[in-house]
Amino acid sequence: MSDSITLRKRNKPILRQEIAFIAVHLIPLAAIWTGATLFDWIVCAFLYFFRMFWITGGYHRYFAHKSYKTSRWFQFVIAFMAQTSAQKGALWWAAHHRHHHRHSDQPEDPHSMKLYGFWYSHVGWIIGPDYKETDYKTIGDYAKYPELVWLNKHYLVPPVTLAIIVTMLGAWVNGGSPWLMFTHYGLSTLFIGFFLSTILVYHATFSINSIMHKFGNQRYESNDESRNSLWLALLTLGEGWHNNHHYYEVAARQGFFWWEIDLTYYGLKVFSWLGLIWDMKGVPKHIKYSRNKAEAKALRLKEEELRKSA
Repeated sequence: MSDSITLRKRNKPILRQEIAFIAVHLIPLAAIWTGATLFDWIVCAFLYFFRMFWITGGYHRYFAHKSYKTSRWFQFVIAFMAQTSAQKGALWWAAHHRHHHRHSDQPEDPHSMKLYGFWYSHVGWIIGPDYKETDYKTIGDYAKYPELVWLNKHYLVPPVTLAIIVTMLGAWVNGGSPWLMFTHYGLSTLFIGFFLSTILVYHATFSINSIMHKFGNQRYESNDESRNSLWLALLTLGEGWHNNHHYYEVAARQGFFWWEIDLTYYGLKVFSWLGLIWDMKGVPKHIKYSRNKAEAKALRLKEEELRKSA
């Protein structure tokens, strides 16, 4: 680390104020007493991928980077679905992510593994006291919608709603009646289907902030430590192409080449075919086939000359 870099002071988490976050990680252990059915594990797997899609396609590619357009009613749906992940409000999430891109791996970055270490970049910044509030100025383009501000302030409404639905569904499938939700039939689905999948989604998402700025390959000179990783791209439905994304952040597709699997992008394409979203931003050739900004500029100028001479 360069001696010329002045790190921003980070206040340590006060664990007694993070009981809820800690409890979420302990609750699945209660399945020792309730048991867990095949249905519970199916719900867990489904909710992992379901909520990961809305995080990557909603929190990230829509609210943080505006990589496509949609209607006002569907953007509320996107925010609600993304917030079932219990990762706070859409405006809070996107505002901090925009700040991350503006200061990636610099002292002002909320979660630079390079500067602040693995633990802080992975989870410390979330449970610490420094980033609790929403920076509405940074996310002013969406903060103008009162329904999004309300949802951001009441960010627990979506996950609690989902938890109730999951518990009643588990009671119905496991025990034959949704009114058995407070028995082991419903609680086992709550513990494994909802809470365990929530934990898995947490740490898969957090790994993009931590692991993806340390391990993997760098195709582009993005002026930070971002990396690409196939295995993490599979786990996070495309977010593992992190170096691609940091090089050209506005694209709806983070797997720039056909062999780079990006499941979120495929889902967004389906939404575009249904007319739910439109104007998805692509990856220009001068970006895709360059290695740094100077090369990208040269390729862009060459493309323009070829178009003029055609």
